[in-house]
Amino acid sequence: MTLTELLPAIRKLSLPDRLQLFRLLAEEFDLQEDIAPLKPFKVYYLSTPYNSFGAGTILMQVLNENSSMLHQRLISYS
Repeated sequence: MTLTELLPAIRKLSLPDRLQLFRLLAEEFDLQEDIAPLKPFKVYYLSTPYNSFGAGTILMQVLNENSSMLHQRLISYS
């Protein structure tokens, strides 16, 4: 059965039934192997700016440099 054949029947379902169908499909999708490179229940450490003192200063320097460069380009095009 194709999706085109299923859609009219799905649209006739009540809202709670459609929500339940959505949840069932999402669970099946989530349980599929090789759906994503991440492994379930594995801890992945992400670097964040938390406790990265000085990162804000470096970010502002880069933004100011890019801002100055953009301003100079705009002036040269005028």
